[in-house]
Amino acid sequence: MTIKPLIILPDPLLREVSRPVERIDDGVRNFARDMLDTMYDAPGIGLAAIQVGEPLRMLVIDLAKEGEEPAPMTIINPQVVSRGDERSVYEEGCLSIPDYYAEVERPSTVRVKYLDENGKEQEVEADGLLATCLQHEIDHLDGVLFIDYISKLKRDMVLRKFKKLAKDRPPSRMVG
Repeated sequence: MTIKPLIILPDPLLREVSRPVERIDDGVRNFARDMLDTMYDAPGIGLAAIQVGEPLRMLVIDLAKEGEEPAPMTIINPQVVSRGDERSVYEEGCLSIPDYYAEVERPSTVRVKYLDENGKEQEVEADGLLATCLQHEIDHLDGVLFIDYISKLKRDMVLRKFKKLAKDRPPSRMVG
């Protein structure tokens, strides 16, 4: 079990577009387990590889509630096949933007094709919280954050707050 340090706003890595996973091997599977351990430790329900400093098109999700059996999903190279026409609003938060939450409107359903940890192609038709979580995490892979869906005024306030906090904390990752 390896808990990875989280990349926190305003780190510019969060705005990078992640590259596809070329080959699914033991290294990728071990990294997925580390991502799950990191997500559970945070605690969160979703985590994109970029949030732990790896710009790979990979994410993990587990929507099991406390006291339920864990139900982890490893999603590699996801592609949104379709989005529903209806919209829904959820209050979203993000492990890379700690302690900030905002209501975000997204399509209420989404269909996603992906590879699982064994390289097998899968497809999921999601609604509710799973649809929101998938869209949130896939956005991370494209350098998009949930605060991009709120008003410019609120987004600017969040960015100013996190830039100020960043000056007062040690760097979240090594550069080089």
